[in-house]
Amino acid sequence: MTEANPSAGQPATAPLLGAADIRRLAGELDVRPTKTLGQNFVIDGNTIRRIVAAAGVDPAETVLEVGPGLGSLTLGLLDAARRVVAVEIDPKLAARLPQTAAAWRPDAAGRLDVVLSDALKVTELPHAPDALVANLPYNVAVPVVLHLLEHFPSLRHGLVMVQDEVADRLAAAPGSKIYGVPSVKAAWYSSMRKAGVIGMNVFWPAPKIASGLVAFTRREPPATRATRQEVFAVIDAAFAQRRKTLRAALAGWAGSPAVAEEALRAAGVDPSARGEVLDVAAFARIAEYKHRAG
Repeated sequence: MTEANPSAGQPATAPLLGAADIRRLAGELDVRPTKTLGQNFVIDGNTIRRIVAAAGVDPAETVLEVGPGLGSLTLGLLDAARRVVAVEIDPKLAARLPQTAAAWRPDAAGRLDVVLSDALKVTELPHAPDALVANLPYNVAVPVVLHLLEHFPSLRHGLVMVQDEVADRLAAAPGSKIYGVPSVKAAWYSSMRKAGVIGMNVFWPAPKIASGLVAFTRREPPATRATRQEVFAVIDAAFAQRRKTLRAALAGWAGSPAVAEEALRAAGVDPSARGEVLDVAAFARIAEYKHRAG
């Protein structure tokens, strides 16, 4: 059994980084938030508490945080979790984070591990994470979520803050106009739901659009003999030309429109349908046809 964080759940009023603290830290490090890294630092303690509460972190869990930045969310997670593993791509920020934790949470600083890495490349961590809680850079949010779900099967649940439009796409159900590749691929690993909207004025610098919270719970992928890569190839093909019927859209994947129609009918899918009406299980059935044929 893992040992719970004895202080979790108690320090609801423990101090968190505010706007002045964030700007001071950034000034000390000569850090200017960049669009390239998608850096928007949370400067509101109540927002941090809201995110941590919505994530449903258990005191016995190890939480993976991506892009901790100056440590706003990190401190809130240390209050709630047994351990926090923070993956940061910026060397300056990664080097400073342990100092911030020691200054603001001296009793919890030993429960923080900082990994200097690109989250899209990390495949090993010092501790197996149970939950993912992160304020993700807008430009890589979907690839990061899919990468982490693929490489860290110990992740059972999580909450990520992303561009509001992306949050809607990740949580979209079949039949929706915004249902697409992110929706289906995320559904391979987990059930996703929209968990709230975060305004622009709680960030520095303030983004031009709202952020959305997406909560997920891991589940088993559809039962299929096709591999994940084979299923994802069908998904990519179906949405590459989403206005086309599946018979036409999958012609290249299958080798011809006729073979695509065979695969679709074998999977119980109307060849004249479009990808946006299929759930992930249907894509798995289509992939399995070619898997058997191969």
